[in-house]
Amino acid sequence: MKILRFAAVGVAATLALAACASTPSTPDPTDTSATTPAETETSDAPAPEGAEITLWLAGGDTPDALRDYLKTTFAEENPGSTLVIEQQEWGDLVTSLTTALPDAANTPDVVEIGNTQSPTFTTVGAFRDLSGIYEELGGEKLLQSFVDVGTVDGKKFALPYYFGSRYMFFRPDIWSDAGVEVPTTLGEFTEAVAKLRTDDMSGFAMGGQDWRNGISWVFANGGELATADGTTWTSTLSDPNTIKGLEQWQEIFTDASNLPATDRDVAYWEFLNDGTDGAAPPAATIMAPGWARWSIGDLVKNDAGDEVRDGMVDESRFDIFALPGTDGGIAPVFAGGSNIAISAQSQNPELAENLLRIIFSEEYQTLLGQNGLGPANADFVSTLGDDKFATTLIETAAASKLTPAAPGWASIEGAFVYEDLFQKIAEGGDVTALAAEYDAILTPMLNGQTS
Repeated sequence: MKILRFAAVGVAATLALAACASTPSTPDPTDTSATTPAETETSDAPAPEGAEITLWLAGGDTPDALRDYLKTTFAEENPGSTLVIEQQEWGDLVTSLTTALPDAANTPDVVEIGNTQSPTFTTVGAFRDLSGIYEELGGEKLLQSFVDVGTVDGKKFALPYYFGSRYMFFRPDIWSDAGVEVPTTLGEFTEAVAKLRTDDMSGFAMGGQDWRNGISWVFANGGELATADGTTWTSTLSDPNTIKGLEQWQEIFTDASNLPATDRDVAYWEFLNDGTDGAAPPAATIMAPGWARWSIGDLVKNDAGDEVRDGMVDESRFDIFALPGTDGGIAPVFAGGSNIAISAQSQNPELAENLLRIIFSEEYQTLLGQNGLGPANADFVSTLGDDKFATTLIETAAASKLTPAAPGWASIEGAFVYEDLFQKIAEGGDVTALAAEYDAILTPMLNGQTS
């Protein structure tokens, strides 16, 4: 996903994503009530002592051990100051940021934000300019596609936090018993998972609203969700390549998945775990980000005595492969991951910058890799390991794509427009007609226009 930045004044009105008809409005970058992106300078003054800063993390992807490391290290390196970490759920993140970032009294100091959400915020000045510490934090060694979505007019307002990519997790015992081999093309994959489906088990579990996985079929066929002509964006669902990908996704949902058309944000890994007691699992195959491996497998005790999943150590029961392309190789999938930024309204920007120095340190980047999260700095990608999970993550991430860097993208996500579209496709709707209908809805939203 992506990042954003806000100005010191006038942001609350600019960021109001008020509901209009069936979709919310988006910030209008041309609105004269909006200020330009915050012009902040890195301060050489010592950080104040005794202050408390807040970090917002999105969802549960950052493990507790890493959160504890941040709090402990921050306190050690900033005597008398405290880091408070608050978790914001992905579904509410845009609304929460829209409300909190312009409010100097209540803004979080540092925020994680999805890479696809960035353009809406970066165009209205929500975040502090990090250009002055960009080289210190890694510079060109940082994942540049994520840097780009947090950049406006050459200035860096949000930097990559971690990256991930999607691939297939499957039960090799079930595949073998059915006489099905790991596919080498997208067509073979469709045939295989359709054959694996039974009344009690999905050959490939996919919720009907799951567009984040589903758009991989669009990308695999050379389709795009939108294109830009200068600063003007146009939804391209009606492009023949996009139509082909959506129709293939419709076929695989219909023939291979037992999940409802209304399902989204499904914890697919639990479907594989349900088969560990010898019973047939609800799915023979799932698609999930690489870090899902730590939620799959038997329950074991970790060093702290807590019960955790063993990360699929038994490859006779759990295995992985990359989604194959239409003609072989690896299909482009939607890139996962987040960016991180400092609120332009932070009352303790020096301490916030100190937190970023910890996050981009060798120690923390190494911890990210060791926990299956792709480090932002390329120097530490090797910390992911050299097993198939690491190599598949790196290969699929290299082939991955992001959603359009359009100013209205965050409000599109907040309005669940793609969820609605994919549900209608899953329910058997005419893809060509739905594409035309949703192009008309999405094009103005992409450009931050309200109805």
